[in-house]
Amino acid sequence: MDNKQLKSTNHITYQQILCYFIIFSVIGLIIETIFCYLTTGVIESRKGLIWGPFCPVYGVGATILIVSLHTYQEKPMTLFLIGCILGNVIEYGMSYLLEAYYGTRFWDYSYYGFDINGRVCLLYSIYWGVLSVILIRYIKPKVDKLIKKIPNQKKLYITIIVLFVLDGLATIWAITSYQKRIGTKLEQNQETANQTVWQKVKTKIEETLFSDKIMVKTFPNLRYVDKDGNQYYIRDIIGNE
Repeated sequence: MDNKQLKSTNHITYQQILCYFIIFSVIGLIIETIFCYLTTGVIESRKGLIWGPFCPVYGVGATILIVSLHTYQEKPMTLFLIGCILGNVIEYGMSYLLEAYYGTRFWDYSYYGFDINGRVCLLYSIYWGVLSVILIRYIKPKVDKLIKKIPNQKKLYITIIVLFVLDGLATIWAITSYQKRIGTKLEQNQETANQTVWQKVKTKIEETLFSDKIMVKTFPNLRYVDKDGNQYYIRDIIGNE
């Protein structure tokens, strides 16, 4: 009997974790897009990265849920209750970290009621619980079968990781430069007049790769926070120009 046969069925490998993250980041984008259309009648981008078709919040959330809850597969009520709590922790943490880094919120549930600082709410807590049950009992087994068909090649996984990292870094650069550019326009900042040659070249590259048109289309719900703490949808600022 080889090592693979000796492994416990509950054991989750690093390759599986990476695949879970990728697969559920894509599924999350599809879910978000459909949900947006059903609730608003509008088809708009729900991407979390500038280039790839991914919504990493779902990838991170689903992966953490699977790693934490897969041993409770035969206990649906336990899955639901722990899923409610763990989902809230994940969502609150992601919201806080994203706001701390970018200075703006990517979602706000304060209009739903029964919320905590607008980062999580009762309605989505229930969603997390239901999602946990469906994810562990029905979706994970099918995804595991799919993962087994993926070639277990080190170069493949390294390539995927590198591409994700590059996309993530590009996204940070894009959003940071975009918000700075909008802030300069909104507050009529004249610092661009004193830019060095390198800064002007960098600005030109940013305006080409991450133009207002591209950014509004990719991240339509991004907000700008002014020096007084007021938040504005960037799409509205650009639309009023």
